[in-house]
Amino acid sequence: MYPVPQISEDTIRAQGALIERFESHIRAKDFPCVGAKSALARRQMQFFVAGDIRCPRDDVALYDAIRDFAQNFKGAPEPFQTFVVLFDMGERLSEEAFETALWKRLEALEGIDAARGQAYDPRVSSDPEDATFSLSFGGEAFFVVGLHPGASRAARRFEVPVLVFNAHDQFETLRKEGRYDTMRETILKRDEAYSGSINPMVARHGEISEARQYSGRMVDDSWRCPMRQIHHS
Repeated sequence: MYPVPQISEDTIRAQGALIERFESHIRAKDFPCVGAKSALARRQMQFFVAGDIRCPRDDVALYDAIRDFAQNFKGAPEPFQTFVVLFDMGERLSEEAFETALWKRLEALEGIDAARGQAYDPRVSSDPEDATFSLSFGGEAFFVVGLHPGASRAARRFEVPVLVFNAHDQFETLRKEGRYDTMRETILKRDEAYSGSINPMVARHGEISEARQYSGRMVDDSWRCPMRQIHHS
């Protein structure tokens, strides 16, 4: 058995400071995503700090944390619960490089999920080209939002790469309560004001694969998801 690496107090403090800066970023008056603001205000935003987004070192620990989040969400599927992964790295990536790294991490996490014998959420498709595609961890479907310093849209920028995991079921709850469309329109208007233009990449679930929205990069109809389809048992 290998010894479990100990995290130094300096590292813990640095990670805490990074989380605090992200929380301040979300709290900023003009930040457009009111869903993220609600998750933070309700203390329903959980964090995981990893290293370089291009490195697989933290994949297993990250997967375990996402799976636990998914299981806890199933026990109390209320809206505005969010799992945030902050990749503490100094190098600034281009939009293409960030997109590549994002899908490598997501494919690795999906592979672990399949290897652990987790069934794919039957409410969504595992095919990234399908209009009803979503990721699935612990049997729960997720929509991912990526942020990074090199993002062309202001709403997708932060000092380090970030992956925000939102459970799909909470959007269905908002739809049933008649709150989804109002919240969506509010976010779109706030994003237009924040970024200076309408986001052409936003689509409703079931209209076109959400995979093209994850990285935040502008893509056209010729874009194909770089993640291979993971076959779950």
